[in-house]
Amino acid sequence: MITNAVKNSYNTPLSAGGTDPEYFDWQEVWYPVHYVEDLDKTKPTPFTLLELDIVIWWEEKTSQWRVFEDQCPHRLAPLSQGRINEAGCLECPYHGWAFSGTGNCEIIPQQIAGGEAEKSSRAKVKSLPTKVCQGLLFVYAGKVENADQTPIPTIDVLDENSNEWICLNTFRDLPYDALTLMENVLDSSHIPYTHHRSVGNRANVAPVELEVVESGKWGFKGVWEEGPRKGTLGRQETTFIAPAMMWHDLTSKQFGRTLTVVYATPIRKGECRLFARFPFKFSSPLPKFFIQLSPRWYSHIGQNGVLEDDQIFLHHQERYLEAKGGSANFAKAFYLPTKADLFVFELRSWVNKYNAQLFPNATLSSALDSEILLDRYHSHTKKCSSCRTALRNLQRIKIGVILATSVMWVVILLLLLILDNFNITLMTFLILSLPVGVVSWLALSKLEKQFYKGREIPPRNLPNN
Repeated sequence: MITNAVKNSYNTPLSAGGTDPEYFDWQEVWYPVHYVEDLDKTKPTPFTLLELDIVIWWEEKTSQWRVFEDQCPHRLAPLSQGRINEAGCLECPYHGWAFSGTGNCEIIPQQIAGGEAEKSSRAKVKSLPTKVCQGLLFVYAGKVENADQTPIPTIDVLDENSNEWICLNTFRDLPYDALTLMENVLDSSHIPYTHHRSVGNRANVAPVELEVVESGKWGFKGVWEEGPRKGTLGRQETTFIAPAMMWHDLTSKQFGRTLTVVYATPIRKGECRLFARFPFKFSSPLPKFFIQLSPRWYSHIGQNGVLEDDQIFLHHQERYLEAKGGSANFAKAFYLPTKADLFVFELRSWVNKYNAQLFPNATLSSALDSEILLDRYHSHTKKCSSCRTALRNLQRIKIGVILATSVMWVVILLLLLILDNFNITLMTFLILSLPVGVVSWLALSKLEKQFYKGREIPPRNLPNN
């Protein structure tokens, strides 16, 4: 299941993380920063990668996504606040300096005719390498000359047999580190408890005997022979591709083949962007048909709920670990007596073996309030084209319900006043229209709330569980 690019990296001078066999450099890696379908080609999009503010924009002339450091070399204004001008250049909002896709300055409006200040190397914006793979925009954070020789972490089977798979995906900006996310998703044993009544069930708890079958600077590969749900789904293989990608691979007679793929793109200390992909290859065509009927925004609501099952305690957990010495001291901070924690142990050991501490000189901020941790709008909705559009349409429908109910009442009342005889049908419509309108509005409001905020009480803690 390791991608061809990653396989080849074992035999090439450049692998992810740089050439030093004893040190993993987080800069020398390709990271996903956006699903392409969520990007707007008409305007720049800001993001932060490894504490570097960047701007993503579409260059029409070359038909490709460009990524710059989000600073104009003139007066350091963020280019993400600018626009893509009529010439197809990224224009600074402060003084109108404009840049082509290579980062070269093309226009300085303030200089006199014949001036050539734009030709100076100081007028150029730093440009980062980009590639689109499997619907994701990847950005290379390290030395530009290393980008083409460094593997992009993708799943090879999705390219080889693309028509056989159906893939659900989501993303979210999370209030904890990329390594905390990796530690969480590598650990299948938490699912029956943490995600009880969402995607897990406490009744399925059983010993989890994990094994690591190979490892190195590239990551590690392991297996759970019995597999989830007390072995009813079969053997599960797990692969961690350093520093921030993993997947579980499960094939069962009941459902076919299922992958759980997670990328953790580091933003800054205590923040990362999760990209979760769920490719399915069903043994029957019916599940695929029904999944295709489900709108993307609807599946995102459910997936956000699953993420929130452990969002609060992971935010606090990494602060407790930092207080006990961080990853370098994990063996003393954590008590890991069973094989269920083997992949967690392997991940933290990898960090220490290859000196792969993430943001080693930074410290975590004070813990955030639960209300902020459960925010969906800023961490997902406004950045997701599907959810953003669905929310806007939902708000329009709510207004439509109010207007339709009001108009119906006015029309029926006028008819009742005009008609000489009492009309039982019109009176029935009058009586029913208001509660139907109110119930519809309340149902739509309840759905609308799910685009803004997660559940305060996770399903596992609800009464009668």
